[in-house]
Amino acid sequence: MQDVNIEMTAKTPEVKLDQNSGKLELKGRSIPENSIEFYNPVFQWIDEYSLQPKSDTALHIQLEYFNTSSSKCVLDILKKLQSLNLSGRSKVKVLWYYEEDDEDMLEAGEDYQAIIKVPFEMIKISA
Repeated sequence: MQDVNIEMTAKTPEVKLDQNSGKLELKGRSIPENSIEFYNPVFQWIDEYSLQPKSDTALHIQLEYFNTSSSKCVLDILKKLQSLNLSGRSKVKVLWYYEEDDEDMLEAGEDYQAIIKVPFEMIKISA
């Protein structure tokens, strides 16, 4: 299984998926032309990772902005990790980073937290 490292661009986030540590990261802006196409490698990686996960899995999300189609993809990622968590094969947690003056990003994290049955940690960062 290969780790995934996608460089950040003006429209797409940096993506780091590390099988050895169980650490998944999304950072930056997510406004790709085709969100499903961009996130497809992430979905596939999580599916493969779920077959032999680490005992602890952490998803770090530090997005400064994402569009509607990206929000659906983030939800799909969270649902896959929720399934992994509920299976008991890995303890999954989500670390949701937001800038202290970004109410929208905090609310987005809280909305996901209300939907997904995985522990969330809201982390305020200074702008």
